[in-house]
Amino acid sequence: MIMTSMIDMDATSIAEKIKQGQLTSEEVVQHYIKHIKKVNPAINALVEDRFSEALEEAKSLDQQLQENGVKGPLHGVPISVKEAFHVINMTTTGGLEHRQDLIARQNAVVIERLKKAGAVILGKTNTPTLCFSQETENKLYGRTNNPWDISKTAGGSSGGEGALLAVGGAAVGLGSDIGGSIRIPAHFNGVIGFKPGMNTVSSEGHFPEAPTELQQRMLAVGPMGKSVQDMRLMYEIITESKIKTRHLMPFRIEILPSSIDYPLSDKTKEVLDSLELFLERSFSTKRTVPPFFEESARLWQDILAMEENQILEREAFGNDRSGLFRSFMREKLTQRTKIHPSLSWGIVGSKLFKPSIKRIREVNETLEQGDIRLNEYLKGKLIIFPVYHTAAPNHGKVYHELFSVRKSFLNFMPYVAFANVWGLPSLTVPVSEDENGLPISIQIMSSIGNEDAIFRLGRILEKRFRGYKRCTSWDEEQ
Repeated sequence: MIMTSMIDMDATSIAEKIKQGQLTSEEVVQHYIKHIKKVNPAINALVEDRFSEALEEAKSLDQQLQENGVKGPLHGVPISVKEAFHVINMTTTGGLEHRQDLIARQNAVVIERLKKAGAVILGKTNTPTLCFSQETENKLYGRTNNPWDISKTAGGSSGGEGALLAVGGAAVGLGSDIGGSIRIPAHFNGVIGFKPGMNTVSSEGHFPEAPTELQQRMLAVGPMGKSVQDMRLMYEIITESKIKTRHLMPFRIEILPSSIDYPLSDKTKEVLDSLELFLERSFSTKRTVPPFFEESARLWQDILAMEENQILEREAFGNDRSGLFRSFMREKLTQRTKIHPSLSWGIVGSKLFKPSIKRIREVNETLEQGDIRLNEYLKGKLIIFPVYHTAAPNHGKVYHELFSVRKSFLNFMPYVAFANVWGLPSLTVPVSEDENGLPISIQIMSSIGNEDAIFRLGRILEKRFRGYKRCTSWDEEQ
């Protein structure tokens, strides 16, 4: 079997071929390692590898298959994981130079579950500093490029995952999302991504942790990859619970209107209109704005700013005697500090925009009321949003749109903040491309318990529209 066919395959297909004896884990892992070595220098997605260990594990799993059968549903499948997850004998740096010698002594809970399922971890992928940006760049590992156009951002904070999967560098991957961090990279890089609902997947062993209960409701650990069927499989593995059957026909599908008073490219509007034309043939559809949409971006910012991100400040500046404000100004002037400005400005912004005691009370009351109302509202509904207002822009553009004293995030964040604030499961599926060939995705959301319906609709859309297409620009003759 030629190499390209292996790197085009999703995890479900590879697992089946290994189980049937048509492939060995060793040969699959070897091909993926070879492919990563070829493509990674240009995109800088994988930042720490465990290739030797992966090959040894693959050999062991091949032997186990012969002697004792399949270990689990990902038996021998090569995967990648976001740098934020603890993996035994690997570093978890958050892109900080002073953490580069800290070796994890135990696996994150989700890593343990994936290894129990038979997955072989190839390595860890790049993030912004402490995962605190929707673009992926830090002073330790540098910047990750979008493989469709290296002048474009890969998104963040799971940008390394998105870029690596876009070129087929792993069968499937693992990311996390507290502000679009799975969905924005999935959208920009043209891969599938799933942000689970709140408290359905353990985040223990994720660095940095979400320190408050409200931030924990927004943080989700979830898969990224090449197919919706993989998202379903991965979710079942990491949540360790059975997905409830939810047939699609009784569901009403509501699509955000193209005329909404928020930034949206003409191509993205066209995509939403095309989805409506397709779906109305078989389902009850409506163009509408769901409750609490407009409030979501401000609620998201308030929740992040409540504790002034003291844990992030300690991690980033604990070894820097100049402190936060001096370091931030020195970076702006010289670009020579050890902390990327996205983190510095994010922490400064948290201090500047920290909500008052009155506002904190309002946030808690709104969340309490909203949880009740949206749970009722979404019982028999799936809702479709864009992910970002445009396809992947040039490096730095997303940072300037979201990290501004003018609070411009209020214009650009509602699409993704909605699922974080309300703890909703959200599936990102590429459905089109813009005039430059850059992927455009949508997200499908509903309440917790309706994941089966979300995946069912996702599979329909990935087959009818674009779905995952591997970026082959970096291929050589095989």
